[in-house]
Amino acid sequence: MRTQFLVAAALVASLDSTAARAMEQAAVPPSGGKVMTDKATGTFEVKVKPLPEDVKVQGVAVGRMSIEKVWSGDIVGTSQGEMMTAGAEVKGSGGYVAIEMMKVKLKGRSGTFTLMHHATMKSNADFKMWINVIPDSGTGELTGLSGVLTIIIEPGKHSYVFDYSLPGAM
Repeated sequence: MRTQFLVAAALVASLDSTAARAMEQAAVPPSGGKVMTDKATGTFEVKVKPLPEDVKVQGVAVGRMSIEKVWSGDIVGTSQGEMMTAGAEVKGSGGYVAIEMMKVKLKGRSGTFTLMHHATMKSNADFKMWINVIPDSGTGELTGLSGVLTIIIEPGKHSYVFDYSLPGAM
């Protein structure tokens, strides 16, 4: 379990903002009606903790982590999620997937939505991460939200850029 935690920590800590930006995908706006396309920026604090082991698939080294974040800036609120990590034979290589439930205000609009993470790292150098809003997961004033979140990690600071589309201009 400690190895999977170290892989997860290395994956999160190794994010290069240039590589993450290069992997951004365009948000697909919902069809029909007016659509607001915008960008949100800010910072967040994160806690990642190991979760108890599940029944394992024979020969598969997988770790599970909880994610808790406090968001500030254009996104204000909290999120919780679960991350599944896997290392590789080559030191520094691995990957993770995660589901993160957001309970936030996005530029003053309240609601919830779900993010899906997918990331890979090769030998501590080639880091690729995709974080997308799960379609139709938005609730409240965030119903119809779509978008791509980019995480930027600098020494001692986590920040984000969220390119999104939302039905109905403000």
